[in-house]
Amino acid sequence: MDFQPAFLLIMMIALIIDALFGELSFKIHPVVWMGKIIDILKQRLINYRSRISGIILTLILVITFTLATYVLISLSVINDILYILVSSIILTTTFAINALISSAEDIKRDIDYNIDTARKNMSYLVSRDTTNLSSEEIVSATVETLTENITDSVTAPLFYAFIFGVPGAVAYRAVNTLDAMVGYKKHETIKIGWFPAKLDDILNYLPARITGLMVIITALFLGMDWRNSCKIMIRDAKKPDSPNSGYSMAAAAGALRIKLKKTEYYEIGDNLDSLKSDKILDALKLTKATIILFLIFAFIIYFFTVMTFLKFV
Repeated sequence: MDFQPAFLLIMMIALIIDALFGELSFKIHPVVWMGKIIDILKQRLINYRSRISGIILTLILVITFTLATYVLISLSVINDILYILVSSIILTTTFAINALISSAEDIKRDIDYNIDTARKNMSYLVSRDTTNLSSEEIVSATVETLTENITDSVTAPLFYAFIFGVPGAVAYRAVNTLDAMVGYKKHETIKIGWFPAKLDDILNYLPARITGLMVIITALFLGMDWRNSCKIMIRDAKKPDSPNSGYSMAAAAGALRIKLKKTEYYEIGDNLDSLKSDKILDALKLTKATIILFLIFAFIIYFFTVMTFLKFV
C-alpha cells in the first residue's frame, strides 16, 4: 500500500477539482490520449488474430501511462505544493463523479421536456438502440448506466488509488479504457480484446461487490428499501453478462423498488414501483450518498492504516 500522509489531501483536492470543473479539456485529457493510442496500436496488432496481441496492447498502454504518471509526479517533488497539485490533477482524470451525475440529471430534464432529445442524448450513454425507447425505458436505461458506473467511474479507480497511489488509479483507468474500446465480444476484437476484458473483470471484482454493499448500507441510511436492495442484489447481480456490473445495479433496483430491463439481455429487480422520471432523482440521491459513504469509509481506513504503519516505522 502507498502510505503517504499527504495522499488524503491529494484525494480531497482531486475531488474538489472534479466537483467544480468536471473533466479536463479533451485536448489534454489522458483518457482521450489512451483512446488515440489504442486506435493506432489496434490497427497494427489486430491482424495477428491472437490473444497475445491483447496482452501486448495492454502492457504497452498500462506501462506507458503508469510510467508517465510516475515520472511527472517524481519531477514535481521539488516543491510540496507543486507535488500535491500535479498529483491531484492527474488523479482527477481517473474518475468522473461530476460527469456521471450531470449526465443523468440532463436525461431527467430531457425526459420532462422533450422525449426525442432524451432518446438522442441517451444514445451517447448506452450501446442499445434508443430511437424508439419509451419514457419508462429511458428511465430504466438512465438508472442502469448511472448505478453501474458508480464502480467503473468512481469506486474502482479510487479503490486502486488508495492502495497503490495515483499511478494505481491511472493503471486501472488504462485497463478500463481498453475494455471499453476493444473488450466487446465482436468478431473483429474477440482475440485482441480477450485479455483486457478479463483483466478488467479481475480488477473490478472487489470494487463491484464493495459498491453493491455500499448501496445497501446507503439505502438503509436514506430510508429506502434496504432489505429489498439486499435481496435483489443476491438474486439478480449475476444476470448481466459482466460478472461485476450487476452488483450496484441490482442493489439500486431493489432500493428503488423498480425493474431495470435491457431487452433480450436481462431483467433486474421487481416492478414494485413505476418507472416515472422522478426515479432518476431517487437514483441520483442514492448514487451521491453511496459515493460519499464509500469515501468516508475509505478515508477512515486509510487514515488508521497510515497511523498504524507510521507507528512501526
